[in-house]
Amino acid sequence: MLIRSARAMESLGRRVAAMTAPGAVVFLQGELGAGKTTLVRGFLRACGVTSAVKSPTYTLVEPYATAIGPVAHIDLYRLKDPQEVEFAGLRDYFNGATICLIEWPERSPAGLPTPDLRIKIEKQKDNRRLLVITAETTSGAKSYQEITTE
Repeated sequence: MLIRSARAMESLGRRVAAMTAPGAVVFLQGELGAGKTTLVRGFLRACGVTSAVKSPTYTLVEPYATAIGPVAHIDLYRLKDPQEVEFAGLRDYFNGATICLIEWPERSPAGLPTPDLRIKIEKQKDNRRLLVITAETTSGAKSYQEITTE
């Protein structure tokens, strides 16, 4: 899937939100500035969040109470050791009710559950974004496939 603007990335986030069940884990991968937080902003807007949405790079997690239930925006960019997931209490969010949107999951692969959805974002030379969206579990596979069809 090719995304041409920040507005289109937010739109994708809204579509992902519409198909995401409580307790889902979504991995967001891509280099700095790829659009991960922009996608999360669209997701949260679809859930009724009107406050500012920024990457929780320094706080690691920003929890939101939303119309569809609790959502945790987690950013692991600053982790130096996978054990920090345990020390920071992030495992408490993997409770079957909270939707977890995780940026930089590769920083702690052993400390995270299997994602229901993986979104890889690659910046292109012309400022567009190439996205590869993969349903990793069977619970979301059928509905998530609809995201990639426009």
